[in-house]
Amino acid sequence: MELAWNSVFIVLLSFSCWGLDWESDRNFISAAGPLTNDLTYNLGGPPGTQGSNFVAEDKSVYVCQQPLPSSLPEYFSRVHASEITHYKVFLPWAQLLPAGSSENPDSKTVQCYRRFLEILKTAKLQPLVVLHHRTLPASTIRRSAVFADLFADYATFAFHSFGDLVEIWFTFGDLEEVIKELPQQESRSSHLQTLTDAHRKAYEIYHEKYASQGGKLSVVLRADADSELLLEPSASLLAKGTVDFLSLDLSYECQSEASLPQKLSKLQTIEPKVKIFIFSLRFQDCPSTRKNSTGLLFSLLEAVSEHQVLIIGFDLNTLLSCSRSSKTSRSCSPTAGPSPQAAALRAVWPPRASAYRRVWRTFASRSGAERDAFLRDVFPEGFLWGVSTGAFNVEGGWAEGGRGPSIWDPLGRPNASQGAATPEVASDSYHKVDTDVALLRGLRAQLYKFSISWSRIFPSGRGRQPSRRGVAYYSRLLDSLLDAGIQPMATLFHWDLPQALQEHGGWQNDSVVDAFLDYAAFCFATFGDRVKLWVTFHEPWVMSYAGYGTGRHAPGISDPGVASFKVAHLVLKAHARVWHHYNSHYRPRQQGRVGIVLNSDWAEPLSPERPEDLRASERFLHFMLGWFAHPIFVDGDYPAALKARIQQMNQQCPSPMAQLPEFTETEKQLLKGSADFLGLSHYTSRLISKAQEDSCIPSYDTIGGFSQHVDPAWPQTSSPWIYVVPWGIRRLLQFAYLEYTRGTVPIYLAGNGMPIGETEDLFEDSLRVDYFKKYINEVLKAVKEDLVDVRSYIARALMDGFEGPSGYGQRFGLHHISFNDSSKPRTPRKSAYFFTSIIEKNGFLPKVVKRLPPPSTANFPPKMRAFTFPSDVPSKARVVWEKFSNQPKFERDLFYHGTFRDDFLWGVSSSAYQIEGAWDAEGKGPSIWDNFTHTPGSSVKDNTTGDIACDSYNQLDADLNMLRALKVKAYRFSLSWSRIFPTGRNSSINRHGVDYYNRLINGLVASNISPMVTLFHWDLPQALQDIGGWENPSLIELFNSYADFCFQTFGDRVKFWMTFNEPTYQTWLGYGSGQFPPQVKDPGWAPYRIGHAIIKAHARVYHTYDEKYRQEQKGVISLSLGTHWAEPKSPEILRDVEAADRSLQFSLGWFAHPIFRNGDYPDAMKWKVGNRSELQHLATSRLPSFTEEEKRYIRATADVFCLNTYYSRIVQHKTPRLNPPSYEDDQEKTEEEDSSWPSTAMNRATPWGMRRLLNWIKEEYGDIPIYITENGVGLSNPKVEDTDRIFYHKTYINEALKAYRLDGVDLRGYSAWSLMDNFEWLNGYTVKFGLYHVDFSNTNRPRTARASARYYMEVITNNGMPQPREDEFLYGHFPEGFIWSAASAAYQIEGAWRADGKGLSIWDTFSHTPLKVGNDDTGDVACDSYHKIAEDVVALQNLGVSHYRFSVAWSRILPDGTTKYINEAGLNYYVRLIDALLAANIKPQVTMYHWDLPQALQDVGGWENETIVQRFKEYAEVLFQRLGDKVKFWITLNEPFVIANQGYGYGTSAPGISFRPGTAPYNVGHNLLKAHAEAWHLYNDVYRARQGGVISITISSDWAEPRDPSNQEDVEAARRYVQFMGGWFAHPIFKNGDYNEVMKTRIRDRSLAAGLSKSRLPEFTENEKRRINGTYDFFGFNHYTTILAYNLDYASWISSFDADRGVASITDRSWPDSGSFWLKVTPFGFRKILNWLKEEYNNPPIYVTENGVSQRGEMDLNDTLRIYYLRSYINEALKAVQDKVDLRGYTVWSVMDNFEWTIGFAERFGLHFVNYTDPSLPRIPKASAKFFASIARCNGFPDPAAAPHPCLQPEAAGPTVRPLQEEEVRFLGLTLGATEAQTALYVLFSLAILGVSCVTFLSYKYCKHSKQGKTPAGQQELSTISAF
Repeated sequence: MELAWNSVFIVLLSFSCWGLDWESDRNFISAAGPLTNDLTYNLGGPPGTQGSNFVAEDKSVYVCQQPLPSSLPEYFSRVHASEITHYKVFLPWAQLLPAGSSENPDSKTVQCYRRFLEILKTAKLQPLVVLHHRTLPASTIRRSAVFADLFADYATFAFHSFGDLVEIWFTFGDLEEVIKELPQQESRSSHLQTLTDAHRKAYEIYHEKYASQGGKLSVVLRADADSELLLEPSASLLAKGTVDFLSLDLSYECQSEASLPQKLSKLQTIEPKVKIFIFSLRFQDCPSTRKNSTGLLFSLLEAVSEHQVLIIGFDLNTLLSCSRSSKTSRSCSPTAGPSPQAAALRAVWPPRASAYRRVWRTFASRSGAERDAFLRDVFPEGFLWGVSTGAFNVEGGWAEGGRGPSIWDPLGRPNASQGAATPEVASDSYHKVDTDVALLRGLRAQLYKFSISWSRIFPSGRGRQPSRRGVAYYSRLLDSLLDAGIQPMATLFHWDLPQALQEHGGWQNDSVVDAFLDYAAFCFATFGDRVKLWVTFHEPWVMSYAGYGTGRHAPGISDPGVASFKVAHLVLKAHARVWHHYNSHYRPRQQGRVGIVLNSDWAEPLSPERPEDLRASERFLHFMLGWFAHPIFVDGDYPAALKARIQQMNQQCPSPMAQLPEFTETEKQLLKGSADFLGLSHYTSRLISKAQEDSCIPSYDTIGGFSQHVDPAWPQTSSPWIYVVPWGIRRLLQFAYLEYTRGTVPIYLAGNGMPIGETEDLFEDSLRVDYFKKYINEVLKAVKEDLVDVRSYIARALMDGFEGPSGYGQRFGLHHISFNDSSKPRTPRKSAYFFTSIIEKNGFLPKVVKRLPPPSTANFPPKMRAFTFPSDVPSKARVVWEKFSNQPKFERDLFYHGTFRDDFLWGVSSSAYQIEGAWDAEGKGPSIWDNFTHTPGSSVKDNTTGDIACDSYNQLDADLNMLRALKVKAYRFSLSWSRIFPTGRNSSINRHGVDYYNRLINGLVASNISPMVTLFHWDLPQALQDIGGWENPSLIELFNSYADFCFQTFGDRVKFWMTFNEPTYQTWLGYGSGQFPPQVKDPGWAPYRIGHAIIKAHARVYHTYDEKYRQEQKGVISLSLGTHWAEPKSPEILRDVEAADRSLQFSLGWFAHPIFRNGDYPDAMKWKVGNRSELQHLATSRLPSFTEEEKRYIRATADVFCLNTYYSRIVQHKTPRLNPPSYEDDQEKTEEEDSSWPSTAMNRATPWGMRRLLNWIKEEYGDIPIYITENGVGLSNPKVEDTDRIFYHKTYINEALKAYRLDGVDLRGYSAWSLMDNFEWLNGYTVKFGLYHVDFSNTNRPRTARASARYYMEVITNNGMPQPREDEFLYGHFPEGFIWSAASAAYQIEGAWRADGKGLSIWDTFSHTPLKVGNDDTGDVACDSYHKIAEDVVALQNLGVSHYRFSVAWSRILPDGTTKYINEAGLNYYVRLIDALLAANIKPQVTMYHWDLPQALQDVGGWENETIVQRFKEYAEVLFQRLGDKVKFWITLNEPFVIANQGYGYGTSAPGISFRPGTAPYNVGHNLLKAHAEAWHLYNDVYRARQGGVISITISSDWAEPRDPSNQEDVEAARRYVQFMGGWFAHPIFKNGDYNEVMKTRIRDRSLAAGLSKSRLPEFTENEKRRINGTYDFFGFNHYTTILAYNLDYASWISSFDADRGVASITDRSWPDSGSFWLKVTPFGFRKILNWLKEEYNNPPIYVTENGVSQRGEMDLNDTLRIYYLRSYINEALKAVQDKVDLRGYTVWSVMDNFEWTIGFAERFGLHFVNYTDPSLPRIPKASAKFFASIARCNGFPDPAAAPHPCLQPEAAGPTVRPLQEEEVRFLGLTLGATEAQTALYVLFSLAILGVSCVTFLSYKYCKHSKQGKTPAGQQELSTISAF
């Protein structure tokens, strides 16, 4: 019977193929062939006889032994037309390589087969080439031992010869036949192994050298019922890892219905699951009367379907047509004509069930228990685990960096979210890149799915100019992710369309497609080098449905019938355009993948027995998932069900319900296949029924014709739409696989999770843990049991965020965010720790512990190089005080930039009792601290205990999470002796405790964190204390037994051991003062006894490790010693130096000296305790002695030096009482702190002590490796914003860095104390040391990273404190014509306060008012510049300046402030000054008003009286008239901010008004602005043309950095600070004539809140605005320093400038101090504020009119601080010039020391020293004057790498204007000038003192020598001891 039903068969067969791991279903293999000799003969026969059969009776395969038939191309074309895609070709090894070697091939045969393959390719048939089928070359049979190599050689030859024509290869076509040809003396298994080796070699060669894109290789295996070949080990290896798919030779017994199912079921035993090609299908025992071919096909398809075999192709020879001449079996081939049996076949085999029905049927019959059975298995290797966020959910920073508004921002969606919540700040991720990446590290996430905010890149949605800062944000995020080993998955669009595009129709406007393409192309070009997974759209169904259908989402359009479908249509087109753009332009280079993320619920029929519900469920999925998936993954068009339903509804309703746009054929082709993966989001399931009635009211459900329901039994979440239905995700994945991906593209599960509500437990989210567990397990089933190709699981979400309409009420985050806290702290939930455990195990099997190689510490020599001699008294380490104690403060505290050694060990510390809790859990024995804290009157604050502490015993995952997040390399923790040995003895091992530490250590090792383990941290088992504790000699061996057990149990992973922690404190506090347990109060004896025992116990344990474990474990062992630095109160007094050294010897040397030096106590201790014991009439010293043997045993028992240090003390010698004896009194010292040191909760911070202590250790104990094992600060404030802790670590680590880099200290590691807040001994929980905050009021003990954690992480990342690139020194020159100037002010220098008719100013009045000025100083004389014009000009010439900025005293010109009387004498002074300047080629820069208002004007209201505007204009006109011909540079006002705020707000400056702080400053500022404008217009209108000068104003401002740059509130506070200070006056003049919006809004809002009817800030009229706007020729700018700003909310009733500004400020402790409390040396801020001026005010010409630094008590002319300040600040100005800031000049403040306002003369800003005690007030140049002059001469900083620049040589020429002639003096017969005589007198006096000193010293030495000669021999030692 011949059937022509091939087309029907192919269609049917394609439904049976569950998935193809190939490009598309077009590549399904329908195979025919091979070409036989018989068929070749027929094709060459008479016309009309060719091609009757594809397979002829002669079965021998054609081997090019005769010419190819000429009709062969026509024949193969007909074969292809019959739906055949591939054709088998058997290569003959023996004919191609007759000798068996590729060296001598048969070229004719090779050419023949190439021609044959070319004919196949021309006919569009793909060759399936079998390298070997039958008949081996004879040589190979004889050489079976090298068969594999020979075959590999042949395969290489074939790949090379035919590889360009072949994409699919098979090594062997029939293994059984090959085995028969091999020598029979060898076993079958040996032959199989030989063939396996041969195949593997060929596979490896192919894939290494020849595999083209998509090229594949396999081997054909028999699947006969009687063959166990597939299950044999060798063949199993063939199927695993060395085949790209499995090829089977399959037989089907028609007489046995079960035969095929049995064979197929066996295929499922092969692991891993592989795709299968039926290479050969043979039917046995199939008489025509029993089975026709249709029946055979039916049985085959049923079997394939039932067993879910992954078929990629079939051999069709047997099934295609049946030759009547066949007697026992049928040989089949297609014919050219159609067959009447095709219809009959369709009747027998109806069209295949849809993917939905197949999935539903698969699971419908399963019981609940079967459905929910938990699968214990793991995901495939390489499976990706990730978490997700969306830009508008978490980023915040809605207006930062030029970002444009999106449709979700308030502008687009006013009050749309619950509680009017908006995403303005959200989770503040824009400022928290490092924090968020730390969360990901803690989770161990491998992938992070985030979205890019379109409007952050292109604020308007379009354009060629992206936002630079927006791009920088995403670049930083990507770089941080990659540095952390986390793969980014970037989403281009996550619902947040730029509002600018929405205003033009948004996704309803076709032009948005082009805009999106441009945006995507920019992202690919900018980020594609780092992003390899791109998502075009995230859940476009949500946007279409909720944004344009229901209107619940932005943009809030409710049009389900039209807009919803229009939007979806454009989204699909945009997606396809973007995919093709990437494919064409970026894929070849970037090798990334682009997909789309679609969301879908699973749809289960409400009533399964109702067909209409079943159809409605399927339709639901087509409307939800298929709407977008079908066009992309199937055929380029919408699903037929969706189109039919809409057509039906439109026909039955009076008017169309929905408008579904149509794709053109071109668009369909563009859409089809336009995704490299399908991203799938799934959260819940629905029960679906057919809609009860078809309504014509448009809605999503009515258009779709379904109703949605839920099962009341399903658990509900806090979200009204999410129910917990885990089994739905498995079904959805299988549906998506069958319907859309079909194995051709992978599925990335890109969103799954559930929210909790704000009323639920925000940390113990057990319901979410259960949700994840069940859903992930269902995904595992889909992967392992259903063979769905799922590549990832991405949990929603990394953290809580803004959730659209529900605001912040729905919390999806694995991390909780406190949105009420401006820091937006992130705290891991229980679900975060659970998700980490899943990641670590890659599923649901126990994780395998990773072992690390020994850390670098193992490189240390086993024996330390110790001194064999005792330390001196005082020790040679006293050189440390000699070196450092006299350092100037500036030099001492100057911040140093650099890094530590590459293998530096960064860590954190904790201890068992302080964090573990579980005090009596699982067999733990009590410790002395358990007993102590449970005893009433323990003196622990609040009577707290460590019973729970941080609960680390039960929160191991939480602790590991923190450590990973911090990026530490080491974790120092202690073991609880009583947790391991409850009784303290090895007879009572607690396995639960051992297991806890094993899990901790394993977790650390798996996270690449080295454990640093302390054996004893003060918590002695109480059972041992009951026998005397450390006073019992047996404790030494008991401790050794405990240590031995620990080494044996944990030493394979622990390479860093410490025996004891801080034994000094343990001994004194526990046995001396009795404050600590065991509360022994025996201060004179017990501490020494206990210390003695501890030293011996330590040595015993060290030797145990050294002798038993070191060789194998290769670790190091030491002990942690604690001390504070001791600074002598008077370093020049030897007795104080000795006391400081003694303090260190008693604390540190007590234990370090025996161990690190000579095995004995330091002499300082022995002598002091010995002498005092003798004075106390004791027979022996209270300090025990070591025997010589003990000394040898103790010496050098540490491999490294471990140091704990926190603070410093100032030490002074003291003679204390003798009795009662006490360890503290034995030290003969007192200690104190300097009140200027920063305070903490426990001790004041003294970072410089760290460097000195490290140097002391180096000097005292040699160049030993040092590890700082504890250093940190306790604060009482529990907040996560712990800036003080940041400053502490910053400065202390910097001092350690100095010790390492500058002093050569061998520092190897630093561990911060502590990882988290904990039980702080007697302070309980009141003092917080943690980098992580722990909420002890919450039973879950949630841990939240503090700001200091982020800072410490940054230090670790940088391996120290490298200099930022922007802070590197820049060599170069300022522009030609740059102005160098120096400044002063009239009242500060002129003096002559009543001379020559000068009137009183407000500063005359103010300085003569008691308690207004420091030291009651006045400016009455000041520098007497009124009388010293010549001296001032000389000073200016010293500086090399071309300009001089000075101010005119208004009251010196107009004594009463009005023009009624002009004081000519006063005017004459300024004329003479200007003339002298011009004569010296120095141009004047004149400030009209520098704070010294005539008192007469102040008497009528001063600057609060609006009449002053006219008065100032009149005063200005006098100056223009009288001085304007010589002055070409005018400044109207100096620092109006200070005038208004300090003079009329705080009242700290003249006129001292402070009782109207909320109004007076603003009124004054208002008048100042108007006065400036009038003066400017006067000059501009009347004088500019003829005088040719410029005129402007000088405005001052600090720069403000946010205290916490990751806190949006702090960022805004910093901006506000600058706007209120600099912008107050700059904005009206340089921008728009009015105050800035920040000020206007803040002051108005606060005024109204206080009950006022209008703002306290006055308003300008429109005319005034025009009058003020643009009244400048340049921007005069004064700048000195930078502050750190943070938000501070004042009560609304407080009316003041500060309250309106709402900013508090602090300074960084690492910034150098100056002589002024408000001035910190912060050069970086100078460049930043200059750039701010450029950006804010359109780059006006800027003249820096003041910049300088003060010093106090300055007598040294070598003013290093000022040189540093000028060098660094001016260099930052040079960088600003490089930034294109239009900077025209720089003016240093000031020429000379002067009257510094309310400070008087105490602070000195001058480059010239003024000696106020000398009536002549000489101006003496400081070193800074010479330095500044060189900068001015060089016009910048010549590069020293170049040749010496001429400008660096001082000018030879003297000043052109000489000072007044000095008076001559006769001195020792010489005629000298006054100054020279003074110098000579000083020299003579010094020589006299030196002579007296020499005589005294010689006398002393003589007397001492005489006395020593008379001392009896027996008394010499006593005298020496007594001397100390």
